[in-house]
Amino acid sequence: MNPPRFLFLGITALLPLSVAAAPALPVEWKDIAEIATGPGEKGPWEQNNSRYNYVDDPTAMLDPRGNAAVAWVDQSRKDVFFQRISADGDRQPAEPVNVSRSGATFSWIPRMARAPESPDRIYVLWQEIIFSGGSHGGDMLFARSDDGGATFSEPVNISSSVGGDGKGRINAKVWANGSYDIVAGPDGVLYAAWTEYDGPLWFSRSTDGGKSFTPPRRITGGGNGKPARAPSLALGKDRTLYLAWTTGENDNADILVTRSGDGGATFAEPQPVAPGRGYADAPKLAVSPDGVLHLVYAQSRGGPFDKYHIRYTRSADGRKFEAPRDISTPLPGGVDSAAFPSFGTDEAGRLYVVYELFPDYRERPRGLGMTISADGGKTFAAPAVVPHSGDPAGGGNGSHQGLLMAKLAVNGNGGIAIVNSSLAQDKKSRIWLIRGEMAPAGQGR
Repeated sequence: MNPPRFLFLGITALLPLSVAAAPALPVEWKDIAEIATGPGEKGPWEQNNSRYNYVDDPTAMLDPRGNAAVAWVDQSRKDVFFQRISADGDRQPAEPVNVSRSGATFSWIPRMARAPESPDRIYVLWQEIIFSGGSHGGDMLFARSDDGGATFSEPVNISSSVGGDGKGRINAKVWANGSYDIVAGPDGVLYAAWTEYDGPLWFSRSTDGGKSFTPPRRITGGGNGKPARAPSLALGKDRTLYLAWTTGENDNADILVTRSGDGGATFAEPQPVAPGRGYADAPKLAVSPDGVLHLVYAQSRGGPFDKYHIRYTRSADGRKFEAPRDISTPLPGGVDSAAFPSFGTDEAGRLYVVYELFPDYRERPRGLGMTISADGGKTFAAPAVVPHSGDPAGGGNGSHQGLLMAKLAVNGNGGIAIVNSSLAQDKKSRIWLIRGEMAPAGQGR
């Protein structure tokens, strides 16, 4: 099923008339590709013996030629899979490639990065639910491909701890998997950050394209400190590295940002961004070609279990940030919360933000919202629903292991790739890809 060739992200039928008349997002939407389907069985948690039979956890990349790469998880096989979909819709290779190859333990929520100097060199980081004696299972696994994803190296464990790596804790009973990030720099340099259940935020880097990584180094958290959660990395053109995160066990947590000018050897003292009431969660960083650091995150009205909206701020130096702005209001009709953003920028400095839409903030999200800034964050277009981002069968959005996801990819030319997954319990699960590109003339507000 393909949408009309040209669609603006308008949702006139869902919004009040005053909002419907506002400029729509200037996006030309293209094809929808079904990536994977499966049953919809998610049984009770019994560690690696759990009866999970569904597909989930998608993430995407987009190369300069408009070819998409998608990684996801088949829970019944407990593995991460990868496939490229060309701009013409061809699958390369024809059958998905098994990246993790570890069917005895669950593999969850892959993240991908591409070497800037080599589009065919692809890096994948994921959470492997290995129980090593701690109270929670989890290690950070990594693999690389030098041939565009046709084959991948043997997975390497870069954390090897008993702490339950990849878990971002809100409190002792509530946490999300997927609490990690990876970014690739030039000359084979890679940076990875993750949190563990007990709270430390860890950092490691590779200077040889992922063949080896430095021993993990604790940045913050642990001991009597608040547990770190949801790290995000971004790299500036001058190779300045930025790292953001939030914390758990705090109903009024702020986003914290630090920077490193020496490739991660040292980091500056973390600075809170826009301290205030309400819980700030799920930060995402991006650096535009002019060197400006951009930050989006979700802010609740109260604590971490309240309604959210998406906020944006930017900094010219990575230290002092502008006053944050709400960029997800007004919400579409029938939606009462927006959270868990994905973020990207292109060579023209345009900013792209995609986020989860919650008809009821106490339940699973359904569908995705989006807004774009065509002027580097000065103004944003009216927020809108991504066409075909909700499952018509009624399944809630994934990941069902935690919504700390990366569902958006953009390339330098303004190409857009958005992935989503859904699970209708005991019925069906699916993963799909939506592609588009910026229309010739942008509009904002």
